[in-house]
Amino acid sequence: MGVTLVYLHEILWLRLEKIRKKLRRQDINGPKPTWLYGNTQEMKRIRQELKCVQRQDKDMNGYISTIFPHFILWRKTYDSCLRKDIHKHFVFKWTQILRMVQFVIMSLYIVFENWNRARVPLLNRSFGDIACILAANGDLWAYEKKILAPQFFVEKIKGMIGLIVDATVPLLQSWENMLDSTGGSQEIYVDGYLRNFSADVIARACFGSNFIEGKDIFCKLRQLQKLISQQDTLVGLSALWKYLPTKRNWEIQKLDQQVRLLILDLSREHRSRSRSNGGTHMSTYDNLLHAIVDGANQSSSYSSAPEDFIVDNCKNIYFAGHETAAVTATWCLMLLAAHPDWQERARAEALEVCCGQTVMDNDILRQLKILTMVIQETLRLYPPASLIMREALTDIRLGGVDVPRGTIIQVAISMLHLDLEAWGPDANEFRPDRFANGAAAACKPAHMYMPFGYGPRLCTGQNLAMAELKVVLARLLSKFSFSLSPGYQHSPVYRLTIEPEFGMPLVVTRLP
Repeated sequence: MGVTLVYLHEILWLRLEKIRKKLRRQDINGPKPTWLYGNTQEMKRIRQELKCVQRQDKDMNGYISTIFPHFILWRKTYDSCLRKDIHKHFVFKWTQILRMVQFVIMSLYIVFENWNRARVPLLNRSFGDIACILAANGDLWAYEKKILAPQFFVEKIKGMIGLIVDATVPLLQSWENMLDSTGGSQEIYVDGYLRNFSADVIARACFGSNFIEGKDIFCKLRQLQKLISQQDTLVGLSALWKYLPTKRNWEIQKLDQQVRLLILDLSREHRSRSRSNGGTHMSTYDNLLHAIVDGANQSSSYSSAPEDFIVDNCKNIYFAGHETAAVTATWCLMLLAAHPDWQERARAEALEVCCGQTVMDNDILRQLKILTMVIQETLRLYPPASLIMREALTDIRLGGVDVPRGTIIQVAISMLHLDLEAWGPDANEFRPDRFANGAAAACKPAHMYMPFGYGPRLCTGQNLAMAELKVVLARLLSKFSFSLSPGYQHSPVYRLTIEPEFGMPLVVTRLP
């Protein structure tokens, strides 16, 4: 027992204190942590005290004061050490397992071979433990990248555009049927419909099935996301929290097991169909599932059991692939509803380029310049992935700071995207024309825009996400107009993605 306590004291405090001392000697300070909870209890207190600030704020896009108020407060308190080469940085203790975090707002130039994706128990429980491409590191990550990345190359996505268009048909038809009985205009909570559409796209394009067949997986993953995102009262013990006999833990474990069994059933069905067709695939578009199943056979060489490899990667794609695209489409419609001039410009372009046709291809999508700018600006204001974390594998010098081994660099993407120094005084405004000359020219330095991540960890599915967003928005704008519902309450909330807390009710009107 005594040896155990000494060991815990070493890993939970002394090791962290060594890192803090090295950073304090460089004038990098932060709030004082507690032994078990780090700074998480203070973070919760700050959020509770300031939770009404954004709702009273007239700036629709100024939501950071609600979601990350502790970042803003601590930056003001501990940014006395500003330098020319690295700005607005301080340290705080997220959890005892995650060790020390250095929060960086600007100028992040990283030698990536010296960094790993930081292991975050809260996120790993959603996307898979260690066997999915989002959470893996080292040789396993490189192996998964080699297997999965080719399935999302541009040439592959070109062949999926027809499937994306097909997935819009049930969405459009359901709205048209609703409007038939209400005189052509009605309030619709669009976020649920867009989530179903995006799930259908992933199921059709990547797994060779329709949404009905994958419905249970998507519903259970959505429930899992909500349960895990509420996990903040004991976040200081998040690495140990999942072992505590709580009701929420029981629900999470039950859902997780149900999702696992459904995914394994799907993979077995795929193997069966493949064998019955002499090794060929019944669908041209289930190459991703085929790649995952085949890749699992070699995953044990990289310390991952085959079943874990299949479940974690399918969970990652089901969850991250459809959820992020759906929430981005939701914010796009909200912003277009709030800015009717841009809505009219995007609609005019869609009608001109598509010419009323239901058939779309890559050439048509490339001509949607205004719509592309709208999507890029939406991704800037409401990036679906809000945080990036990297852990230093060795002692390294970064931006004039000696970063000790074990330090975690945390980048809040939403704060990068709203930084006044990079984007100008109108950083909080919806101005799609800032992307008229492309994303690289929209801000300085260019890496301040990273909706899909940065460097080797760039999102594998970004090409599919952009194609999906262009197709669904062009189709919707060609048939309907959108305005904000009087009952809409603007309250972005962090649930692993940044989404509307109370849903997205919009007044949808059929075009003549």
